[in-house]
Amino acid sequence: MIVALAVGLALLIQAFVIKPYQIPSPSMEPTLDVNERVLVNRFIYHFTDPEVGDVVVFHPPTGANGANRCGVEKSPNEACPEPTDEKSDTNFIKRIVAGPGDTLRIEDGRPVVNGERPEEDFIMPCGGGTACNLPQEITIPPDHYFMMGDNRGASQDSRFWGPVPRDWIIGQAFGTYWPPQKIGPL
Repeated sequence: MIVALAVGLALLIQAFVIKPYQIPSPSMEPTLDVNERVLVNRFIYHFTDPEVGDVVVFHPPTGANGANRCGVEKSPNEACPEPTDEKSDTNFIKRIVAGPGDTLRIEDGRPVVNGERPEEDFIMPCGGGTACNLPQEITIPPDHYFMMGDNRGASQDSRFWGPVPRDWIIGQAFGTYWPPQKIGPL
């Protein structure tokens, strides 16, 4: 009986409160390495809005896995301004770099939000390529968030498939628990 209660309680906590996730790709390096494990607060955004700088787990739009489909026709000089209408079944982890109503363009892999380039001493350089410079400004739609990986040259993110609707965000990553030498807050 006690074991069943403990298992049931653990499943409830994981379903509604805190869930562990494993980092699948190098897109968040150097902040998070491949195979690191993080804890995600699944209820925080019921009480507060996501903020620029939050590292979040979310469902990307359909077409984010390799196809990089944007939801609308776009110029080659702009980031994708709108996602496809359907969410993917997979989970991604990225950093929020712009929120609803913000204007955004990309310079050297760095977001320029509302005309200002935030300090980002935690990212890896973009390394060239067409997604490193997207000078045409877009406006983030209401209730959407623009996501980018910290490893800007190796991240499939909102630049390619658009901002993410708020209700597709699963929760905020707040700490690592594996490997042991990396245990701590994000």
